[in-house]
Order: sequence, then C-alpha cells, then structure tokens
Amino acid sequence: MNILITGGTGFIGRELREALLKEGHNLVIITRSPGKHEGEGASNQRFISWEDDLVVEMESCDAVINLAGENIFGQRWNDEVKKKIYDSRIDSTRMLVKAMQKAGDKPELFISASASGIYGNRGDEIIDEESEAADDFLARVCIDWEAESQKAAEFGVRVVNPRIGIVFEEGGGALEKMIPAFQFFVGGPIGDGKQYMSWVHRTDLVKALLFPIEQKGFIGHYNVCSPNPATMNEVADTLGSVMNRPSFFRVPRFALDIVFGEAAQPITGSTRMQPKKLQVAGFKFRFEELEEALADIIS
Repeated sequence: MNILITGGTGFIGRELREALLKEGHNLVIITRSPGKHEGEGASNQRFISWEDDLVVEMESCDAVINLAGENIFGQRWNDEVKKKIYDSRIDSTRMLVKAMQKAGDKPELFISASASGIYGNRGDEIIDEESEAADDFLARVCIDWEAESQKAAEFGVRVVNPRIGIVFEEGGGALEKMIPAFQFFVGGPIGDGKQYMSWVHRTDLVKALLFPIEQKGFIGHYNVCSPNPATMNEVADTLGSVMNRPSFFRVPRFALDIVFGEAAQPITGSTRMQPKKLQVAGFKFRFEELEEALADIIS
C-alpha cells in the first residue's frame, strides 16, 4: 500500500514506520523539517513538508495515518501552550481533510489519532467506547480533533479514531520520566497512587493502529489500551520489581499541582479504560499483563 503519515518521526511514529517498511509498504512522511531526514530516505520511504502539494500526495495514497500533535507533558498549560496543543492537532487534521476533499482519487482510509484524555478523570468507573466524553481541556481537544477528522467521511473516506492510552516503551512516553528515578533508587508512585492508568505497550499500539487496514469494516472511535489497566501504585511497584529497585518515594499530588498546574491532570487523574471494540473484533494483544510488558521493555 501507499501510506501517508504525519507524526512519523516521533515516539510512536518511528515504530509505526519500521513495522510498515518491514511489510513492504510505500511511505510518505509529512514533517516540518524534511531535510533533517535525508539520510533516512529509501526506495519505499520519502519525507515531504506541509508546504508541498498534499492534494497530489492524496491522489496516490491508499491510507493516511495522522499522529501529529504538540507534546502535552512537561510544561504548564498557559494560554499559549493550550493554543499550541489545540492548533497542532486541529489545524493539521483540517489540512489533511481539505487535501483529501480536493483529490480526484481519494484515500480509502483515514486513521486519525485521539487520546484517552477524552474521558477525563473518572475514578474507578470502567470506561468503554460507549462512555461519554468529559468536559475539561483535553477532552475538548479530543472531541474537536475527532470531529475534524470525521469530516472526511462526508466524501466517502472510512475514518477511524484510535483513542490512545498511556504508551509504555523505553525512549519516550511515561516511562521516560519514571525509569531514571528508579535507576537512582528514588522511584515510587505519583500522586495518591490509586488513580488508574490505561496503559499500552508500544508494540500493541502499533498493531492496533494498523488493525483497521486489515479489518475493512472497522469504523469510528476505538480505545487502544491493555485490557488490564493498573493503578499508579501497581505500575510503580511492578516497575520497581522488574528493575530490582525500591518503590516508596511517593511524589505527592500537591507538588505536581504546584509545578505543572492543570497539566498535572493527565498524570494524577484516573482513567480505567477497556479496549472493548478491539476485543470484539478479534484483536489479540501481545502484552496484556503489566509485569510482562515492563519486563520486555526493561530487559
């Protein structure tokens, strides 16, 4: 297949590209700085910018995978940061949809990312795809992000929105922040530790992102996370066990609130999500259990 990807140079996108290239697909990656990736060019992979003719690219591709978006972690959410988080997702999706609309031959499939943040802080409530969205900042970003992508369905493109949980893998995501503390024997849970993390191993995330390519009838939004969400206490204890390190240096919630303000919510909030739609469709996770997933990553 010919597949166009945004966000293809990031933490998730790199793994996604590797999987697709191994399968022999032809990739076009949209990036702000294509010149930085000249050395990564191959017969079945090339890089373009957002200023290139996206309509022409759409006319020759079978599927579009949209992962573009400003990082939400590591900084306070003032008005400027919130605007970047919002605009980076909505504007890029809007550009893709407009290019599809103008294309004579349109892609068959649009896989446009969303996030578990759409559900907000829900405590112990078990959440599936039928659960209502929340009404906080991240939820509103996700709602508008999905709505923008769904406009492509109006002219015959099949649209799916993977609502991605907390991604586990070395070199990025949540573990990039947690592992160093454990390495120096000062690791532990964040907040009260009772909040649920809807986690997913990056290997399973990539499989789930590509699942709609294989399943032609798969449509709409779907949750991407292990069937076994864990509390922060369980994540910290298991990570400590796998690394043979203690796990009792708790980071109190008030400290995160002081440093990050509203931006602490994705870490201290609780989302107990289930991948019901994937399971019903027959998707098989490689890493369902937390200990197995972390052992694979840390080893």
